[in-house]
Amino acid sequence: MDSPPAWRVTAAAFTAAVESGRLDLPLPGGGRTRERWARLADLGAEDLSLVRLGEGHADAVAILAELGGPAPEPGRRWGVWAAQPPGSGLTAVHAARGWRLTGLKQYCSGARVCTDALVTAAAPDGMRLFAVSTAGLTPVPGSWPATGMAGSDTLNVDFDDIPAEPVGPPGGYTGRPGFTHGGVGVAACWYGGARAIADTLLATAGRRDVGPHALAHLGAVDIALTSARAALDRAADEIDADPCDLDGTGPARALRVRAQAEAAATEVMTRVGRALGAGPLAHDETHARRVADLTVYLRQHHAERDLAQLGTLVAEQGAAW
Repeated sequence: MDSPPAWRVTAAAFTAAVESGRLDLPLPGGGRTRERWARLADLGAEDLSLVRLGEGHADAVAILAELGGPAPEPGRRWGVWAAQPPGSGLTAVHAARGWRLTGLKQYCSGARVCTDALVTAAAPDGMRLFAVSTAGLTPVPGSWPATGMAGSDTLNVDFDDIPAEPVGPPGGYTGRPGFTHGGVGVAACWYGGARAIADTLLATAGRRDVGPHALAHLGAVDIALTSARAALDRAADEIDADPCDLDGTGPARALRVRAQAEAAATEVMTRVGRALGAGPLAHDETHARRVADLTVYLRQHHAERDLAQLGTLVAEQGAAW
């Protein structure tokens, strides 16, 4: 019998995580943000496709709480579909029947397993966030042919006059303090995935003599991951101390920590590969899948574009150092 496709395996794990309460995380800024990110990191170390869906669900719960949306019903599986790549995207119109959404939404993780989603769409009064049921949506088959993050069920989705409930005011999704808090939460997922990849080198070094060069790589990996963890912990404490971002440091903090986590994860993958060669990539299916998944997942960081945005904020507000 053929094995089920990766997205079905992840869908079952995601469903179980929601129903068991495993994804009932502390809200960001509520005094337990370190715990929230530690639990996301642990889930990322387990499976990056699973944490992609889990982080989306937890983020949706936090967004609904912050913007006064409907409280999620038990057992419902939420996603956040807010990517805005080039193209026409979704449009929203308000008619006698209420708000309706039409168009194509790209990068919808959990397209076939989420029961509900928060989606961004262009409305006459600006960009808005809407809550939708996925029952009437049409995922586009084959719109994620990649191997990396195959389990995340990330597809394009067609909206054809779909009813939607607005959540918050125009611009409310990106204008709220929690938008930057959530951005750091994604960095915790990257950190968790990198930690699991590093464990391959750590375990190998514990079993046999890997030589001085591999040990040097292991030392550098330790520094990278310890530094990333410290950055996440410090950011969590800062968010808990100022959950409404009254001092205005949230955007720079999110960009900084995401860049630190992305750099650490990239260094981990490079150094583990150089230390151990092709062996784990060729013969360890779990390790190879983690590397492929993290390579794709990290591209939620927009590289030089995000660094330039951070540089602009530093020039305007001053440096944190």
